[in-house]
Formats: sequence, structure tokens, C-alpha cells
Amino acid sequence: MVELSLAAGAGSRLVGTIGGAGLPRAVQGLPRVGDAFGLNLEALAMLHPDLVLAWKTGTPARQAAALGRLGIPVYWSEVQRLRDVGQTVLRIGELAGTRASARAWAADYARPLLALRERERGATPVRVFFQVWPAPLMTVGARQPIDRAITLCGGVNVFGDLRAPAAQVSREAVLARDPQLIVAASQDARALQAWRAFGEISAVRHARLVLLDPDGLPRMGLGTIDALEQLCRVIDATRRTLAR
Repeated sequence: MVELSLAAGAGSRLVGTIGGAGLPRAVQGLPRVGDAFGLNLEALAMLHPDLVLAWKTGTPARQAAALGRLGIPVYWSEVQRLRDVGQTVLRIGELAGTRASARAWAADYARPLLALRERERGATPVRVFFQVWPAPLMTVGARQPIDRAITLCGGVNVFGDLRAPAAQVSREAVLARDPQLIVAASQDARALQAWRAFGEISAVRHARLVLLDPDGLPRMGLGTIDALEQLCRVIDATRRTLAR
């Protein structure tokens, strides 16, 4: 939400944030009111905010209820589709009184998103396994942003039939679905090493084990378009490899 607030031109209105890796420099000096594991409601209340911006699925129900009892208005955002990033920026702009900045950013976001969609339309599908975490082995299911990003780029999420946004899977299940490309958003060069032992998988046979920018797709923020372009390039390169 911090990045989308900056996109909406509302950075100067932020009074606090949760801690985390990769926070934009513009907000690194702000007070911290929690982290990925929970909110410090007392610290939040002491800042006297007029509005709290929060991810709906990223906030435990108990904390959401406690936040509601503070009596501070909350805007609950839920990014499920790629276009929701721009819509969220527009809404923040409305709430913060920075509509012009938000509209300009949302338009700049929508244009390349449409261009990518049109470019990849009708491309030969590539089966993709997106590794969220190596141990336990986690992936993404259907109707969530990364799944939609794979589809936009002409890929097929091999676990796109799972209804959960994230799920633990077995290596045997991955082998059975035979992905042609395996990707992980990680800076750890070892993140995909274990797959090299499974030469029966198409992705391994064709050396299509690829690390993506860890600050890209998982964040759904300022770098979303760059992350989409990177994923599309990787899928396009796999398609060309398979064609040969």
C-alpha cells in the first residue's frame, strides 16, 4: 500500500507504515506500526491518522477486528486482477485528495498493460510452474495476480485449477503436470537447484529454470509493469526454445 500511495501522489500524507524489506526510500524515515506478522495498534493510534490503508487478505481477522475497534476509517484493498493495481491507486487518490496525480499514474499503468495483453494474444501456450517457496514447496492457484500475469503472457499456470491463492504441492504433482518453464521470484541462486535432479521435466530438459526479480510480481506496486515485461520475456524465450 505504501508504493501505491506514492503512485497516487499521496506520499506526503503518510504518517506511518509497517516495516518490511524493500521499502521505498521516501518512506524509510516514517514510524513503524508493525510488520508482516502483525500491527502495533497502540503505536498506530498514537499517530492519529485520518485513514488506514490495508490489504484485506494480508490482515488476520483478529487484527482486522481490533483495528475496527479503534474507530479509524479503513480502506481495505484487494488486488486480485492486474488492473486492480491502477484502480487501487485511483481510489487512494480520491481518498487523499490527489486525484490528478493518481489518474496520471493509472493511465501510464494501463497503457503498457493493454499493450502486453494485445502482444501476447494468441501465442502458443507455455506450461509454467511458479515456485513461491522451495521448502515446503508452495505455488500459486487460480484467480490471483500472479496466475493472471502468467495468463497475460501466454502461459498456463500448471496449478491454475487450484482454488486457493497459494498452496503446498508435492514434487510428484509437479512432475505429473510437466511444466515447460519453472520460475521463482528470488535472489537466491539456489532457489531452483533441486529441480536439476528431475530431468524428466520439460523445463529441466530445456534448461528453463529462471529466477525473476524478487521485488517484482509478488509486490504488485510501482514495479508491476516491469515485472510483467520480465515474465513475458521469459515465457516468450521458452516458447522459442521449444519451437526449435
